[in-house]
Amino acid sequence: MAELYPLENTIQHYDWGSPTRIHELLGSSPDGLPAAELWLGAHPSAPSRVRPPGAPDASDSLLELVRRDPDRMLGRRVADEFGPRLPYLLKVLAADRALSLQVHPRPHAARAGFIRENLEGLPAGSPLRSFHDDQHKPEMVVALTEFDALAGMRPPRAALALIDGLEGRLVDAVREALRGSRSTTGVREAFSLLVAARGRADCRADVAAAVESVRARHAAGSPTERADATVLLLAEQHPGDPGAIASLLLNRVTLEPGQALFLPPGEVHAYVGGLGIEVMASSDNVLRAGLTSKRVDTAALLECASFQPRPPTAPDVDVSEGPGHVVSYRSPVREFALTLADLADGESAALHPEGPRIVLSLEGAPTLVSQDGTEHPLKHGDSCFVPDAAGALEVVGAGHVVCAWVP
Repeated sequence: MAELYPLENTIQHYDWGSPTRIHELLGSSPDGLPAAELWLGAHPSAPSRVRPPGAPDASDSLLELVRRDPDRMLGRRVADEFGPRLPYLLKVLAADRALSLQVHPRPHAARAGFIRENLEGLPAGSPLRSFHDDQHKPEMVVALTEFDALAGMRPPRAALALIDGLEGRLVDAVREALRGSRSTTGVREAFSLLVAARGRADCRADVAAAVESVRARHAAGSPTERADATVLLLAEQHPGDPGAIASLLLNRVTLEPGQALFLPPGEVHAYVGGLGIEVMASSDNVLRAGLTSKRVDTAALLECASFQPRPPTAPDVDVSEGPGHVVSYRSPVREFALTLADLADGESAALHPEGPRIVLSLEGAPTLVSQDGTEHPLKHGDSCFVPDAAGALEVVGAGHVVCAWVP
């Protein structure tokens, strides 16, 4: 029987994060910093540490563990397809403020951008980088609380209705772009006009004029209350940033707990707030165009983005008919899938039987049971890496767990 490896994971302190939610999950004391993301995986930027069974402390990184023995850790199928690397990255995301207006690159753009920045001599981890690795980054988020997001482009007619009556030269230009071509071309031009205005001398005044007309419409009892409230929230968090107005071009989404959203590479999006589980291809490539204090790379975003209007994409969802509430989420990519199991005392559920798995206990004190009957108790907030060699796995007892796996 192969061992399971308890994990110690990195908290990322981005300025939009919640100071309490991830600490509540882990049972740790808040330190006053915004805890935005908990990373569970083997990305070189912040690989999880593994604690060998019986050892008091983590002594190795999951990145090196996988590299040393990919067949045993990943399984031959996964190692043959992705090489000696864990193909996904699991995160807990806790947003008290909106994340940046962003896009993740497609495979060819990720490779080209990473090579280009290497040739320019930008060191790993540099804040001047847009490409931190050579991987694309499709991602999926499952809401743990009400979770708000902007995802994908609205149809031009819907966007025109939202900017009808708004004031300012910038909005006038956007309106003309959408009227001139009610197609992907017009949407691209309208979005480009907005994000390219960032930093221009007259941008803040133009954005302020548009925001004030949104505020007046909202106060008068707007029929587009949610879209207007989003503009006002983003303008309050990022004064003068045209990304607040760009939100009117994007679909507004609210996920209830258990609902999910899939974001393919190239999809323009921004998470607005909430607590969720994210899983993605193992990449840290984010191309930003606004609503952020981090590096903005508008040219790279526009090169990689899709402007085809379409509704947000929900992953395939399978609900088990067995005991407890067990839900699996599958997206149209090969790197990742998720299973969430919510069990009461006396209930059990089988988790994915093969490949590299990461299990995180969200609530309660469930037990993982290996195929030979070995028990691995989990406390609230505990996580572990389950190698392919461990075989089939079952979770037993009262608790709420998430398991990331490779389909």
